[in-house]
Order: sequence, then C-alpha cells, then structure tokens
Amino acid sequence: MEQTLLDDVRKVVAVAIDELDGVVALRAAWGGVAPHLFRSKEELDKLVVSPKYPLPAVLRLIQKAHPESRLGIVCRGCEERGLIEMAKRDQLKLDNVRGIGLACTAEEARQCRCEKPYPDVLVTECVGERVESVTNELVEEFLARSALERLDFWRAQFAKCIKCYGCRNACPQCFCADCTLEEELWVERGRVPPPFPLFHLIRAMHTVGKCVGCRECELSCPADIPLTLLYTLLRQDVRELFGYEAGRSLEEEPPLVIALEG
Repeated sequence: MEQTLLDDVRKVVAVAIDELDGVVALRAAWGGVAPHLFRSKEELDKLVVSPKYPLPAVLRLIQKAHPESRLGIVCRGCEERGLIEMAKRDQLKLDNVRGIGLACTAEEARQCRCEKPYPDVLVTECVGERVESVTNELVEEFLARSALERLDFWRAQFAKCIKCYGCRNACPQCFCADCTLEEELWVERGRVPPPFPLFHLIRAMHTVGKCVGCRECELSCPADIPLTLLYTLLRQDVRELFGYEAGRSLEEEPPLVIALEG
C-alpha cells in the first residue's frame, strides 16, 4: 500500500513539473530524507513521502529568494494549514503555489492525534485515502486533573528543558526577525532549565492563533516534553473563545488581527 501511495504521488508530481518551476518534496538522501526542489522527472525515483518534515518553511525560503517562481509542494493536512497561516502573515504568497495533497495514513493520524489528517483547501487533488480525525486522549486525561495537578505536571515537564531552541527552530510558524526568546530581559542566558514557566509561556503566546498541530516542536524536543498537548489545549481555547481554527480558511482573519483593527 505504501508503494502504491508513493507511485501515485510521483505521478501527480510528474505532471506538475511540466507546468511549474519546481516541486518541493522529500528526497531520499544520505541514508535518510531531506527537502528537495524537484525540477525534472528523472529525479522522481528519489522522491519519498515519509517521515514528516516541515516543508512549508522550505517553500518560504525558496520563494523569498525567487518571488516570481511557480512552485508546487507536496503537503499534508497540517502543512496545508501551515501554508495558510503563513500567507495570512505575509510570509509567502500562494498565488504561484500549487498544493499537491497527501492524506496521512490511519497510523500517522494516530501518532499525531490529528484532528484533520488531510488537506482540502489549497489542493485540487489529494493522494491517499482520507481517514477520520483522532481524539486526543491525553487532553482528556489532562483536563480531568485539578488546577494544582496541572501546574505540577507542567513544572515537572519544563524542568527537563535544556533550552536547545529545537521547538522554535522546527516550527514553521516561528518567523520573527528578532526572537524574544533570545532577549536576556526575558530569558536569562546560561540558565538551564529556563525559569518556569517564562520560556515556554512566551513561545506559546507567540504561536497561539497560528499553531496548526504539525507536531514538529514535539518531534524535535530531545527531552520528550509533550508540547503537542500544550498547543492542542491552546488551539481549543482559541476555538472556544474566538471561533477561530488556524488554517481552516484563507478568508478568516486571525483573532489578534481582528482585535488590533477593532
């Protein structure tokens, strides 16, 4: 089944290459995978679709250097949502971008506890079978705790932080020119773990309203801090308070923009 899915993706990309300047996807390389701009059909035998990789950030860099280029990108549901939020904040232009949809498998959806494991906004075609959303049982377990128990939980988790900045560096939605997490006024240098809960609270507030649940922060964390749980809770708050879901629509304005304009 995996080979069939891969063959189908390669066929769609092969057609797109004839009409575009290149397609951003994953390429098998050096015993692993790496992002690659495919520009010819002869390269497609190296195209792969797993494991996940934050391709929207790569597309942003290419487009910044070549703003007139016509680009495609193989994108999963979370990556499509990420592209939408980046476009709303002028990090990239979608006019010359073609999304090539890739639905996550049921196993991949379970691993990420994904609410929407397929793209359907920017793509005209989606390869793979769409599977249902997955309930995040970790959220239910967490919400069943008392406020004090929740505080103790995060205190213990953040005590493991080595301040490697992996969560920030892997996040496609972290694109500030000057990062507050590097200002000594807020984050004291040379102190590990960083003071609770300032470091992670600052990052959470900077990504609230634009986190799309791609899970890259958690996957990059060498201390295995359950960051996906934190950001899932924040997305739920934004949905309940403002009726906003990051990446759901190109037309919906982020809550912070609405508040500032109001």
